[in-house]
Amino acid sequence: MADKENIKILAQNKKARHEYFILETLEAGIELAGTEVKSARQGKINLTDAYAAVTDGEVFIKQMNISPFEKGNIFNRDPMRERRLLLHKKEIMKLLGQISQDGCTLIPLSVYLKGSLVKVSLAVAKGKKLYDKRADIAKKDARRNIERVMKNINRY
Repeated sequence: MADKENIKILAQNKKARHEYFILETLEAGIELAGTEVKSARQGKINLTDAYAAVTDGEVFIKQMNISPFEKGNIFNRDPMRERRLLLHKKEIMKLLGQISQDGCTLIPLSVYLKGSLVKVSLAVAKGKKLYDKRADIAKKDARRNIERVMKNINRY
């Protein structure tokens, strides 16, 4: 069972934390074809414009690009196809309630291997306004300046 705790991050959506307030996160399995898993293990995943949507009681991830496997020939699938996320019905109903609120959406934060399984970290997020983004940048700059000054003080 120690092998199940092995986590290797395959792809991250770095833009997500800048563009959205993360309200809640959860882990979901993802339904992939064999060549997609091989390509994902090589880290050929792009989550930049990806989002998730609930359709007919199922959650699908859209606009996630998994590059075709080089040696996959006829078994390769469309890189931009919709992929089903594996969640329990209670989790899906809870997500439906949360995303029905104004401005909330489902976005993938990262794709990773947990043991031998490919998992997606999914977040319920609310979009940031421009002034929120500027405030975050100002906080980061202030924190960096403080750390730089403290580092210089500790040197002496």
